[in-house]
Amino acid sequence: MEEIIRVSDQFYILATSSRVDDRTLVLKDGGTFAVFDRFGDFQPVGLGKQGLYHEGTRFLSRLELYMGEHRPLLLTSTVMEHTPVLSVDLTNPDFYENERVALARNTLHLSRSSFLYQATCFTRITIQNFALHSVDISFRIFFAADFADIFEVRGVKRERRGRLLEPDVKDNAVLLAYEGLDGVVRRTRLECSPSPAEISAGAIRFEAHLESKGTAVACLTISCDPGDRVALERTYHRAFAETQAKLEKTRAGACHVTTSRGRFNSWLTRSMADLRMMITLTPKGPYPYAGVPWFSAPFGRDGVITALETLWINPDIARGVLAYLAATQARAIAPAQDAEPGKILHEARQGEMAALGEVPFGQYYGSVDATPLFVMLAGAFYERTADRPFLEALWPHVERAIHWIDTLGDRDGDGFVEYYRRSPHGLVHQGWKDSVDAIFHANGVLADGPIALCEVQAYVYAAKRQAAVLAAALGRVERAGELQRQAEALQRRFEEVFWDDELSTYVLALDGEKRPCRVRTSNAGHCLFAGIASQEHASRVAQTLMGEDFFSGWGIRTVAGSEVRYNPISYHNGSVWPHDNALIAAGMARYGMKDRALKILASLYDASLFVDLARLPELFCGFARRAGEGPTPYSVACAPQSWSAATVFLLLQACLGLSIDADNAQVRFSHPRLPEFLKEVKIQNLHVGKSSLDLLIEGRDQDVGVDVLRLDGDVDVSASR
Repeated sequence: MEEIIRVSDQFYILATSSRVDDRTLVLKDGGTFAVFDRFGDFQPVGLGKQGLYHEGTRFLSRLELYMGEHRPLLLTSTVMEHTPVLSVDLTNPDFYENERVALARNTLHLSRSSFLYQATCFTRITIQNFALHSVDISFRIFFAADFADIFEVRGVKRERRGRLLEPDVKDNAVLLAYEGLDGVVRRTRLECSPSPAEISAGAIRFEAHLESKGTAVACLTISCDPGDRVALERTYHRAFAETQAKLEKTRAGACHVTTSRGRFNSWLTRSMADLRMMITLTPKGPYPYAGVPWFSAPFGRDGVITALETLWINPDIARGVLAYLAATQARAIAPAQDAEPGKILHEARQGEMAALGEVPFGQYYGSVDATPLFVMLAGAFYERTADRPFLEALWPHVERAIHWIDTLGDRDGDGFVEYYRRSPHGLVHQGWKDSVDAIFHANGVLADGPIALCEVQAYVYAAKRQAAVLAAALGRVERAGELQRQAEALQRRFEEVFWDDELSTYVLALDGEKRPCRVRTSNAGHCLFAGIASQEHASRVAQTLMGEDFFSGWGIRTVAGSEVRYNPISYHNGSVWPHDNALIAAGMARYGMKDRALKILASLYDASLFVDLARLPELFCGFARRAGEGPTPYSVACAPQSWSAATVFLLLQACLGLSIDADNAQVRFSHPRLPEFLKEVKIQNLHVGKSSLDLLIEGRDQDVGVDVLRLDGDVDVSASR
């Protein structure tokens, strides 16, 4: 049976055979990531995603460690909380000679430590002998490199590929190479220390004599060269020291959040560690890549939402996202990339297939919501930082985005922004729910475009209001008034057209004939987040979303359980997405419904207790919560995923009613609430302009108190109850 099956739309991730244990552990550094099995190996099995990747190409597809003729036994494995190191503990199976046990299992301890740094995977293998006698041990590492493009790994079949070059084998190193159809020679170099007993194009063998309680150490470095990289010589210890120094420097100036509950702190710690791992330094600043393995690249929508979720705790992320997206903003019509002047990037990919145009995603603009979200983030960033020089540099890009919204974004001039793909190979649906079956009518019939999504109109409303504030800050008073009037007109028109009294929520979308898709979905919750909903309608939407049809016990489903296309194990039609829930919770809190926001926070916290490493994945299945069981995993969900990792920070902000006005040096808590299981939250090293402060938020009977523990500078802190 094939591990990968072909489906009609080649760009969507669908489940494959899972005949083997496919639990994986992930490392990422910059444009490099690795997907290991629990032994610390790469195996071409299960979903077939394991391997070492760099800039859209898999540079190593097999890495398997054997002790003698056998695979070692797994004791435990994890990715460390405070440092991105994969730690694996293994032991030997029974070794036989002449049908008798010559070395009993659990006699040798084998420890593997791996991390990524500067396009290289560093691994140290330590073997310790706990027998009462000396032991001669042989262990081998088998390896291979298929140099598959990430889209090939996802299941796309290519008519032609490049050619594998002859391996170059040295005394302690092997060079594997592939010449792509794009003319680029990609190389994988494996180098070991000490020199092995035997080395070939596919295996390395080490031999060691271990006295009782003796130890042997071997190191393996696997370097990825995409054709233009100058190799840097690093030993395991030197590279590890450099990564630790870099990490400590990042932590030193960061804002830290801790609580009175240890398990909640684990969720916070893992989320922050994942965000650090997902952030890649671009020439324009830090950018959170979307998710590993399938979306380890800059995505406009994902980057903006992650930045919004983390804006209060780390505005540097938002600055990097805005600068990168401004620099890549489309300037011309390019149908193959769904690009139009003023549009904000959907995604940017590297790799052979993107370079050749076999997929349109090298620099692709098929996203209808990234453009208004970009403007929303620009306004929110200015409120958070009061960075006037950055605003002045950004303003022309904001105006270009608004111009696209008003012209090419509104193809028929009805006042609503629609999408319709130009590229025959691009995404059919261009909102955040971009599966081919995600936009449909009540009878299940798929909607034809151009399509106007409800949440996109809400984002446009918020974008116009934020742009008005920015214009006023720049002294453009007339433009500010114009933008504000446009926002108000859109709000009135939106309420008339998108509200459905019978559904007690906003319709999902308008199709190409302006027929409403009368389907109850989580998209309506984003209208609360953006603030376009009236108070009455916001209350009814919230009540609908928290009903049994939507709320699974782990969070709000993307589609109500009674809808015809509801499927709890689908990607977008009944699953639960943490980031979706965080935006909805923030929207509910915005309209004063803190109890409901607290319920969502509690449900996702409970989910974090069941998932591996306390890491919320991209999504999980929408089955109703069952006693004693955790949420059902979605088979090909990315983990880590940036906007899922950032979820906890927006949820806390929503429940605390936390806002920061940097221009007036104010920190505000509007009707702060804490869930019952948290007695206090401590925020340390919160930066507001050039000032910093530590805060203690403490539950007191029926009230929540806010105390300033440290203040360096001049900041006004207040709480309304």
